[in-house]
Amino acid sequence: MGQKRITISDIAKATGYSKTAVSFAFNSPDRIGKEAREKILRVARELDYIPDPMARNFSLGRHMTIGFLLPQSFTEALSNPYTQAVLRGIGIVAEKHDYTLTIIPPLHSSINEAIRNAAVDGLISMGLWFDSSLKETLRFRQLPLVVIDGADDEDGDFISLSIDDVSAAEHEMEAVLERGHRDIVVISLPFDAYAPSTSENTQTIVKKRQIGYKKALARYGLTTDTIPLISCPASFDAGKKVAADILKERRPTCFVTMSDIVAYGVIAAVREAGLDVPGDISVIGFDGIREGKLTGIDLTTIVQDAQEKGTRSAELLFSVLGGEETTKRNIYPFSFHEGGTLK
Repeated sequence: MGQKRITISDIAKATGYSKTAVSFAFNSPDRIGKEAREKILRVARELDYIPDPMARNFSLGRHMTIGFLLPQSFTEALSNPYTQAVLRGIGIVAEKHDYTLTIIPPLHSSINEAIRNAAVDGLISMGLWFDSSLKETLRFRQLPLVVIDGADDEDGDFISLSIDDVSAAEHEMEAVLERGHRDIVVISLPFDAYAPSTSENTQTIVKKRQIGYKKALARYGLTTDTIPLISCPASFDAGKKVAADILKERRPTCFVTMSDIVAYGVIAAVREAGLDVPGDISVIGFDGIREGKLTGIDLTTIVQDAQEKGTRSAELLFSVLGGEETTKRNIYPFSFHEGGTLK
């Protein structure tokens, strides 16, 4: 049988101080005298006392960790460099605040159950729809939430951070149309996880970008009725497969994508079909991830700094945790990169 774990009760007994005084020595040293603190710490070392972080956090009323909600499994979500960069930004800020970061996928295929069981002080999500049930769970847990790239929240239950997706998508399609492309295929992101996609009032990131495409097309007397829109998971393999299947049936002049990692998959499929990008087929992306530096592909794309969005989302969350007033809807800037995959 292992050795008995030393507790603050044992230290209190050995030093003659109360358990509260012992707790202060470790967690709030300014609330106890120097002599008492030094004696308690000395005895703790002699007894090989190891503080229990769970007990400490319980006494402080905090978990000292924030959570990042994934709408899909680890494998699906983390295969996208955009998600990885967002996580990197969140982690940098969490580290500055001496917090850890917990990545939370759906538990037993339920995001609600994942939220109910998350031992965190606040949450950040990306591409996730929050219905009344999820909002009620958040209110019950009293967990602040920052949503990246999610649908608008008319009730003001959480803080949102996104680019102006309507304008960004409009700019993306405009760049394609002004170069004369009319035989276009749009490869869309899936709708936000758990979003009621049939509702016209559900302004998810995908619907916002569709609105932007329609606006650009309308200026050229075109509609989305004649342009195929195919939903595709945000991964290289998915983008490659979708494009390969399309190329078996037809040869559009341009693929418009809602994700850079999908665009790279499309380019791979085009090249495997013996065609040139952009000589035979143009491709435009959306995100501005840095994978092109590794592949040698200078992708034409809408640029949104994923790491900076992660950083900003975490800063917003810690502002709330610190009791500060915070703007509910936050719009992040985007830009256009004129690469070499669109002509």
